[in-house]
Amino acid sequence: MSMDLKNQSAAQGKLKQMEREAEERDAQRRAKKSGHPYLDVKKTPISIEALALVPEEEAKNAKMAVLAIRHQKQEAVVVAFDPQSKTFLKAIEKLQAKNYKLDIRVASLSSLSHIWGFYKFVSKEAEHITGSIEIAQKKLLELQKKLTSLEDVKNVLKEASAGAAFTSDLLEIILAGALANRASDIHLEPEEEFIKLRFRIDGLLHDVFSELKKNIYLYILSRVKLLSELKLNVHDEAQDGRFAIKFPQKEIEVRVAVAPAEFGEVAVMRLLDPDVISLSLSDLGLREDDSVIVENELKKPNGMILNTGPTGSGKTTTLYAFLKHKQTPEVKIITIEDPIEYQLPGIEQTQVDEESGYTFQNGLRSLMRQDPDIILVGEIRDKETAEISIQAALTGHLVFSTVHANEAAGAIPRLLDLGVRSSSIGPALNLIIAQRLVRRLCGKCKTESKLSDDLARKIKKFVDNLPSRVSRDKFKKPSIYEPRGCSECNGVGFKGRVGIYELLLIGPEMEELIDKETNEASLQEYALKREMVTVQADGILKAINGITTFEEIESATGPLIWE
Repeated sequence: MSMDLKNQSAAQGKLKQMEREAEERDAQRRAKKSGHPYLDVKKTPISIEALALVPEEEAKNAKMAVLAIRHQKQEAVVVAFDPQSKTFLKAIEKLQAKNYKLDIRVASLSSLSHIWGFYKFVSKEAEHITGSIEIAQKKLLELQKKLTSLEDVKNVLKEASAGAAFTSDLLEIILAGALANRASDIHLEPEEEFIKLRFRIDGLLHDVFSELKKNIYLYILSRVKLLSELKLNVHDEAQDGRFAIKFPQKEIEVRVAVAPAEFGEVAVMRLLDPDVISLSLSDLGLREDDSVIVENELKKPNGMILNTGPTGSGKTTTLYAFLKHKQTPEVKIITIEDPIEYQLPGIEQTQVDEESGYTFQNGLRSLMRQDPDIILVGEIRDKETAEISIQAALTGHLVFSTVHANEAAGAIPRLLDLGVRSSSIGPALNLIIAQRLVRRLCGKCKTESKLSDDLARKIKKFVDNLPSRVSRDKFKKPSIYEPRGCSECNGVGFKGRVGIYELLLIGPEMEELIDKETNEASLQEYALKREMVTVQADGILKAINGITTFEEIESATGPLIWE
């Protein structure tokens, strides 16, 4: 009996498929007869803005819909069951009255029914939410008071999703919960039965809620797509967009990435809070002796400061702090970035756009003609960008940029690999910085631990061998702390992150080594002899100062080397 039911179901499915195929063939015949192209709706994105041009009842009566608007041509893409019908011709009169040129296509009634299903996203509210979402200050404060921990976010979401909460309310809970807990990213990940919500806090992902129902998630995802101006009916391709959360005093940009996965579409929202980059030099976590070096190099009118490190190591935040330090009405600062991470008031920022031909190379050439004093190049990726940046540094400009290298000394072989002449690199470079981010111990709950004799000996020898420029007095009585966990830090024992740095100054002798195309190991050896403090050594100093832990330093830099 069970097998008979399965066979019957399969037969019905096959019959339905054949009927749909016949319907599409009929639409193709009608399209050919009418002289208009046939449209396969399954492969066509649907614009909510375009759909809203014709009211739902009117569109259904005329058996038509507006799919897209080509703003540059003032053209509307219109799909119809019968382009010759009186009701259709009457419906498009309003579009023509608004000076729209019409690109008319023919589709089946089933395809039109599919399109009409998207009218549920067209409302007076939708006209105002595309591109931004406003959370009332009173509501935000109420949510933030409720959502001070990940457990609070979980409980509020559980209650709201089980009740009759609107999709907008659920999305606001997720956004407000992420902001209240200092999350940099929100991950919504479909699993076999439910959707898992995770927040990235201080570089690590935390499970927040794993019982979000799939039908609720589809509405949340549709709203996120609508806000981000993504294609609502495309589910098998990766899409990127953005929207903004507007507050009374600031605006937080949300960068959205949606991609297909095994059990549905995964959505990741990156929260770009302007407060994160409103850092001064003193906020970066530089030691006093390193701060002196950086400030001296920033006083120079020309040359290049390069920042190295893996993705997510805080390079952009450091360079933005440099720009803020140099910003005055008398100084013209221009950036070329891919993408612009944060908007910096008073600074002219431009963004790479490969499609329109605005690359790092030709964009940088264009910027040079605008007489800037300081230039930020988001990343040096190729020979031409490197050469133009170095030429700018040699001709009276102060240039900030990044390259991918693990150590400060590794930036030089990287430039040589790109094809830059060694004779140009040394004279152009002022300073190379390598950096990582490590978690900062929670100030409320960290607990001091007793030093073992072996560790005490290692620390003493390490401090005694520090370069003379580092003040040893601060480190002669080390204080080692361990994470404990409290409500303030969501039980993890860490709150916030701090940078650990390596500064390589370029002087005449280093220039000679670079000109000889000396390898990275020899450059590193020379730099250490010239009193460079490595990233790991800076991390150890922060650990024995009670700022972070040795485990954090190891996770960022590898096994500890005490010699």
